[in-house]
Amino acid sequence: MNAQFEELIARLGEIADFNNAAGVLSWDQQTYMPPGAIRARAQQLTTLRRTAHERFTSDEIGQLLDDLEPQVAELEPGSYEASLIRVTRRDYDRQRKLSADLVARLTRTTALAREAWERARKASDFALFLPHLDEILDLSVEIAEALGYEDRIYDALLDRFEPGLKTARIEALFAEMKAGLVPLGQAIAGQQGRADDTFLHQDFPVDRQWDFGLEVITRLGFDFEHGRQDRSAHPFTTSFTPADVRLTTRLSPGNFKSALFGSIHEAGHGMYNQGIPMDLARTPLARGASLGVHESQSRMWENIVGRSRGFWTFWLPRLREYFPSQLEGVTVDAFYRAVNRVEPSLIRVEADEVTYNLHIFVRFEIENLMLERKVRLSDLPELWKTKMEEYLGVWPADDADGVLQDVHWSSGMLGYFPTYSLGNILSAQFYDQAVSEIPDIPAQIEKGEFGSLLGWMRTNIHARGAKYTPAELVELVTGGPIRTEPFLDYARSKYAEIYGL
Repeated sequence: MNAQFEELIARLGEIADFNNAAGVLSWDQQTYMPPGAIRARAQQLTTLRRTAHERFTSDEIGQLLDDLEPQVAELEPGSYEASLIRVTRRDYDRQRKLSADLVARLTRTTALAREAWERARKASDFALFLPHLDEILDLSVEIAEALGYEDRIYDALLDRFEPGLKTARIEALFAEMKAGLVPLGQAIAGQQGRADDTFLHQDFPVDRQWDFGLEVITRLGFDFEHGRQDRSAHPFTTSFTPADVRLTTRLSPGNFKSALFGSIHEAGHGMYNQGIPMDLARTPLARGASLGVHESQSRMWENIVGRSRGFWTFWLPRLREYFPSQLEGVTVDAFYRAVNRVEPSLIRVEADEVTYNLHIFVRFEIENLMLERKVRLSDLPELWKTKMEEYLGVWPADDADGVLQDVHWSSGMLGYFPTYSLGNILSAQFYDQAVSEIPDIPAQIEKGEFGSLLGWMRTNIHARGAKYTPAELVELVTGGPIRTEPFLDYARSKYAEIYGL
């Protein structure tokens, strides 16, 4: 392209550098930063985020987009040039609606709120976090009003994570999921004896859990030459470039599933980030199509692959070498049933595939009530307990296992939770498409070979970065819209066999 395009690329690269530097500081805050550094770190992050926002929303960027849009109008929509201008314009128009002061206030507030959330969760005392959440909610409403919406205030915040998706569409998809999953869960409830997981609740030394998890995600395809794994209070993945991707997990000696499936889950995110071409780095295209599409990768590797019988046919003999006494006499079938035990629980990240989405429905409904000012924040602990009893039949005994269990609100991520259920839906839709094109994938998984599946995801999803909206990408990859049927068919078939339904 011409000099104007090159100038835009250079400006976007510098802006990406500011944001990635802020990302490194945020990662450090959640992994290694000493607690006394929080206020200084909040100021550093505020400076970087404000500067990046001011540079991105400058008149100069707008003028370059105005000049370049006619020049790419005739290009193929999926081309690098046309995609870059289209996606940058969408981001630019949205960010121009937010003042630099608002971005700075949100950055500072969430940096301090993260530390407050950790203290509150450790003490199981929502009151310690309440003032910070109050500020975050006010800022979220201010952001939503600045961005604008036609129907629901939730739409404005949801669009930040799922471009083009509306709250009404989420509600329709969730209604379909409820209709399929609630009866399945009720049918399973009377057959719990068919999936005994008692042997997984022994002492599994965390250093060996860590080593086994690293071995698994390395074989899946996570590249440790361009990534690493650390520990944090809440597992997460962050990417500065496709060449530098960071995972975290958390370990518990008495809960083997938590660390392993947490590592596989985050590795799914990490492999997506590593699969984005370096040619897209330092541009708005160097991210996933949406958070739901991103979640499709983590949930596919964690559940459809990682909890499959074929996966454990390969991995159980190796796991037994790490934990010979704990797994003595445990068969592949017994282990497969154990890691797929369905049982309503308090903690979202440890929930099984059948009940997981019910956790998301709780959060989605509460967030809508919060944003529409239909609930007092001080009442959230009791509302959370009530919703958990309604959907899952469990009652959190304290705030740590209730309203404080997720980090997202402390990061200002209201509108994010639906992406998890969208990820479940899309994980099955994408996996089915991959198997339809490469029927040997299940047999390969049983042999510990994951390259064909990862290669398909790289070609069809990862390599496209953010060139397409999620709806466009799903249409391009599967030939149709987002559908719940593949996930519901997968769940019914799998758990009918496990529980003899």
